[in-house]
Amino acid sequence: MREYLDKCKFFFVYTGVFSFFINLLMLASPLFIMQIFDRVLSSRSNETLIMLTIAAMGAFLIMAVLEMLRSRLLVRASVALDRLISASVLSELLKSSGRPTPNPYPYGMRDVATLRTYLTSPAIFAFFDAPWSPIFVLVIFLFHPLFGIIATLGIAILFGLAIVDEKTTQGPLTEYKNRSRVTGEFVEASARNAEAVNALGMLPAVTRRWSRLNGEAMDMQMLVANRAGKIVAVTKFVRFALQITMLAAGAFLIIDFHTTPGIMIAATLILGRALAPVEMAIAGWKGMIEARAAYGRLGKLLDASRQEVPGVELPEPAGRLAVEKVTFARTIANPVIRGVSFELEPGESLGLIGPSAAGKSTLARIVIGIWPPFSGAVRLDGANIAEWDREHLAKYLGYLPQDVELFSGTVAENIARLGDPAQCSEEVIAAAKKAAVHDMILHLPNGYETEIGPNGTVLSGGQRQRIALARALFGNPRMVVLDEPNSNLDTDGKQALMQAMDALKRDGVTVIIITHRPSMLANIDKMLYLKNGQVELFGARQEVMAKLARASGSLPVSARPQAIG
Repeated sequence: MREYLDKCKFFFVYTGVFSFFINLLMLASPLFIMQIFDRVLSSRSNETLIMLTIAAMGAFLIMAVLEMLRSRLLVRASVALDRLISASVLSELLKSSGRPTPNPYPYGMRDVATLRTYLTSPAIFAFFDAPWSPIFVLVIFLFHPLFGIIATLGIAILFGLAIVDEKTTQGPLTEYKNRSRVTGEFVEASARNAEAVNALGMLPAVTRRWSRLNGEAMDMQMLVANRAGKIVAVTKFVRFALQITMLAAGAFLIIDFHTTPGIMIAATLILGRALAPVEMAIAGWKGMIEARAAYGRLGKLLDASRQEVPGVELPEPAGRLAVEKVTFARTIANPVIRGVSFELEPGESLGLIGPSAAGKSTLARIVIGIWPPFSGAVRLDGANIAEWDREHLAKYLGYLPQDVELFSGTVAENIARLGDPAQCSEEVIAAAKKAAVHDMILHLPNGYETEIGPNGTVLSGGQRQRIALARALFGNPRMVVLDEPNSNLDTDGKQALMQAMDALKRDGVTVIIITHRPSMLANIDKMLYLKNGQVELFGARQEVMAKLARASGSLPVSARPQAIG
């Protein structure tokens, strides 16, 4: 994060310079009042009054211009910082979300927004104005040491209150943010499952659980608000008490002929200006804590992305796949994949079958390079897939996940993997024809320009799956992995899928298909039967099918392999 801030230091340096002159010009008001009381009223000089008024007005005008410039600098700093880090944060978030381990920084974009908002909030001005408070105290000392002692004690008390505010509210505030996020995630999950919630009569239960989660968050918010409210109330009391004390001390000094009324009022006004940054910091302490926490999280997130070694842009692969003793585990004690090995030549197809929870989808993610193996390697044309430049490699890979997700936009944009369809229209249509979905798209209201809505809500489940298949075949993939590609398809969709697989075979594309339907395995070259994360059978389709049939016939029904239906 520091290197990103270094690129924006121009804005902060000039904001500090402007802050110096703004605070210097703040002295115009107390000095003007002091001159009015001590010089104008005693001399009854209209000329002096006019000149002082013009000078004060000029100072205030310059100060207003500098305030405007300072505000604009910080706005531009927030925009520059956003442009510098947002893309990197989003990229790292998507990478982390695709990994099997829980994402330690799931709210990176919110943290960017928090930091950006703080940079444009009035609270940040406190940190640019606070360094000049000692100058105001020094000026007060020049009026009289007693005034200086009162000002120093006041600032010390308010600074102590700021520390107490942080100590008492930081923990509860963090807990409140965490519980609010849990509540928000529950609401989002409930909205995604609204059909099941209403159909199964779960609405009262969902409401009760939300009420409990929201109540816990509100309890923490109340605790934070109560503690912060006490500090704010004490701060106001201290400020008013300091003003009264300063006026009383001034009156005492005037009685003893040690000072003048003008000095008394000027010292009181300057004290208010010296205390203002501390008060502003206390009032904006919540935002400062959130911004500081966001800065720390973003720093860890971006540091993790910089540690990644960029891959090598290797030549276009032919599609030769070698899986070498791959092991994968979310925890060391419970491996999901156990020493899986197999090889496929370019153009060969593999049917990956096995009972539920055998690790088929996990193995597919490892083969495609989404999840790294715990040990072993996946090699494409002899090169470890982890060594490829991911963006370059993706052009030669096709992947259809079990849970299909589309993006808001047009059909063409989704097939083009969110690229510009105008620049690759021929490839978009070729992918659609290869997936045998071209005719279906033409019958949509606007053809390839049909807006499909968030997650493709305008389309049926089968249509989404077929368009996702076209997306997987976009470009020139040399290896395609299909995870349950026929789960939502009707008869026409299944026939189209079979045509697509035949086209891939003719093009010499290496294909891995996960399915429970025997009909999908008719033209498959090889089969791999996975059970408990281990390879039970691997070989030519006919051989594996024959062994499965013999094993199924010699076992009780309850113990027969449930590989393909």
